[in-house]
Amino acid sequence: MKNQKKVLVLMSGGVDSSVSALLLRQNGYDVTGVTMQLQRNNTTDKKNIEDAKKVAEQLKIDHFVVDLSQDFEEKVIKSFVNEYISGHTPNPCVVCNKYIKFGKIFDLAEGKGFNYIATGHYANIEYNEKMGKYLLKKANSAKDQSYVLYNLSQKQLSKILFPISNIDKEETRKIAKESNLMVFDKPDSQDICFIKNGSHVSFIEKYINKKANPGHFVNVDGNKLCEHKGIINYTVGQRKGLGVGFGKPMYVISLNKDDNTVTLGSEEYLYSTELIANNLSFTMFDALEKEMEITAKVRYKAKPERAKLIPIDKNTVKVKFYEKQRAITPGQSVVFYDGDIVIGGGVIN
Repeated sequence: MKNQKKVLVLMSGGVDSSVSALLLRQNGYDVTGVTMQLQRNNTTDKKNIEDAKKVAEQLKIDHFVVDLSQDFEEKVIKSFVNEYISGHTPNPCVVCNKYIKFGKIFDLAEGKGFNYIATGHYANIEYNEKMGKYLLKKANSAKDQSYVLYNLSQKQLSKILFPISNIDKEETRKIAKESNLMVFDKPDSQDICFIKNGSHVSFIEKYINKKANPGHFVNVDGNKLCEHKGIINYTVGQRKGLGVGFGKPMYVISLNKDDNTVTLGSEEYLYSTELIANNLSFTMFDALEKEMEITAKVRYKAKPERAKLIPIDKNTVKVKFYEKQRAITPGQSVVFYDGDIVIGGGVIN
């Protein structure tokens, strides 16, 4: 780490970003904290802002709050709702990282003359002199978050710091406790920060101000089975919560928004070797020019699997896996790796 550089640290009020600010301060950086207000009149948001302010006071660094609630509404929440209504299962963290954390905050940092932006993500950035490129790499940690960062560009990678990239979560908490940071034992945030009770269905129905339209479960041959509660209730691979028994295990195979049907079948129908992805982003080049041998993850917690990446057009690729993958889900991101290096990714459609 270089010293005497101005860094804007995105402080969420949690332990990861707090320790990131601490480590940068200890390494001689000129640190300022910023916390995003993502939703107005949200008690969790208010608590996080308060916690971030208190940590900034402990660290004796400047801190300010930026209201991004309108941008968050437009880019993240609306997208989340529309994707579910379309029969997809979105990943709002990927969208937030692209447009908010490394979009709006990155631009804010540049505009205010900061040399770097820093966050509490578990991922690595290295400069490869031979290639003349910045490489986004997996963290040496079980909490690797490189999957949700595949949209980062070369310009962004050159100005981002991940101070806790090679520390595991237990060590992060230990550092926070030893430094008397008041958030050392604060629980990790839930998966979807803007949903309080964990029910995306009730959130969506309240957001659109109507109940989801019931439709029909159908079998893999298209024959109607019985009524379902609305496609926003289901995702590919789901077995529990179907609300009806069939005398044998049945899984959600696909969802069709056009005729409002949910296809059910036995587990064997969940496995496939190919997918199409668009909304592509690559970390080291603008577009895929030729086929590549890669490994790919079809969801955050999946294991990278060997595959061939095949260009279809500038914004669309086919991914052909060597082994069948379970429950490839439209709306989720597929992320491409070369060993530990993130090549890029896209949205499964």
